[in-house]
Amino acid sequence: MSLFGQDRSFLDALTPEDRRALLAEGAPRVYAPGTVMIRERDTSAYVLALLSGWAVVSVETERGARLILALRGAGEVVGDLAAVDQGPRSATVTALGRVDAVSVSGDRFRRFLAARPHATSLIMRQLSARLRSADVERRSLASETVLQRLAARLVELAQHAGSSRPGGTVLELPLPQHDLAAAIGATREAVAKALRQLREHGVVRTAQRRVVVTDTDALLALARGRGLRTAPGPAEKSPPGV
Repeated sequence: MSLFGQDRSFLDALTPEDRRALLAEGAPRVYAPGTVMIRERDTSAYVLALLSGWAVVSVETERGARLILALRGAGEVVGDLAAVDQGPRSATVTALGRVDAVSVSGDRFRRFLAARPHATSLIMRQLSARLRSADVERRSLASETVLQRLAARLVELAQHAGSSRPGGTVLELPLPQHDLAAAIGATREAVAKALRQLREHGVVRTAQRRVVVTDTDALLALARGRGLRTAPGPAEKSPPGV
């Protein structure tokens, strides 16, 4: 499952005229780090078009654990599913840092889509891609070790939100270990153990809220079940029900 959206964001894929029309339908909003922008199971239907910053999309499992489904950045829209089907919110969206957005009511967003077939097609493709991604994630949780899943996430973060520096690729998103755990359906202890293995093999360096990838090829090999792969111990198994 990809934490990120498609290579081209919804706003970028719109024509300039449609993009201006959509943003003109809403009002600007600024969210401080840690602010809940959309809450799971809420009955609101507004859509947020993200202009800058990053937001975390997460759900709460039956056992009370948090599972991160996605990271959404500038150009993406969040809250569109509830606006389209008018059902309860399916996930919580939280500002990772400062987020600038435009809030569009559900009614206005539906009218926008109804008048613009191209925008409707983009939303349908987006929803389809997220469904396929969720299917891949279920297979991953059932068949891959924590080390594999963590390696895949770190590669993805390096590709989408990494900055090349001397000595490696710095992951610019400030994801603490409990968020990394929530992003792969594992416990914080299991992620700490996997990171320790990666450090010992010189694949990554870590500091508080910072990970530097020093060997991307090794991470890719791990994600594909080769190289440094180790047999999962009890602490590496995903918690039941996640």
